[in-house]
Amino acid sequence: MELDPSTTALIVVHAQGDVVGPDGAFADFFYNQVVERDVIAKIAGLAGDVRNAGGTVIFTRVAWKPDLSDLEVNSPILGIVQQSGCLQEGAPLAEIVEPLAPKDDDIVVTHQRVGGFQNSNLDETLRAKGITTTVFAGVATNFSVEGTARNASDLGYRVVVVDDACSAATPESHSASIESLGLLAEIVTIADVTSALTTHSVSGSV
Repeated sequence: MELDPSTTALIVVHAQGDVVGPDGAFADFFYNQVVERDVIAKIAGLAGDVRNAGGTVIFTRVAWKPDLSDLEVNSPILGIVQQSGCLQEGAPLAEIVEPLAPKDDDIVVTHQRVGGFQNSNLDETLRAKGITTTVFAGVATNFSVEGTARNASDLGYRVVVVDDACSAATPESHSASIESLGLLAEIVTIADVTSALTTHSVSGSV
């Protein structure tokens, strides 16, 4: 596996309190696997490696106006948002969780759909920075990670999904999503990404 940090972006999907935290609206769905797979710590380490190598770190977050007037409920998962009143702009649980707090050079993209590209500036942001490879981590594998990764593929990006830096509601849901993505994306581990970044750094300094 080869990665050029200058054209690579790590896209961390929905690492927000309401999605990955113990007190979030979706805690009953996702928190157990977030803890069991140690996803937050793993993403933190991966993001650090990408930054150190000179790559780009982008966080996608989903949030709506405090009155949810911009929420279009056309799916059960968005119905949960409406019923719980979660993920409102300005609410602490709508922010990226503290262990993953974005650094100065990181980019945060806010959107209102399951996929991060829809009605957002994610595509424009990536192209403006010359990004051609998108590396995905986050929650949930079979919802927003997969949805955004599929869009990235359709838009012409090289897509890499970091298996051990993602989780879903159940191990089975995660595994099924990873298997489904196998024909659209490169399925790798954190170690694979770190090794590729290190190899590029060493070869570039020779």
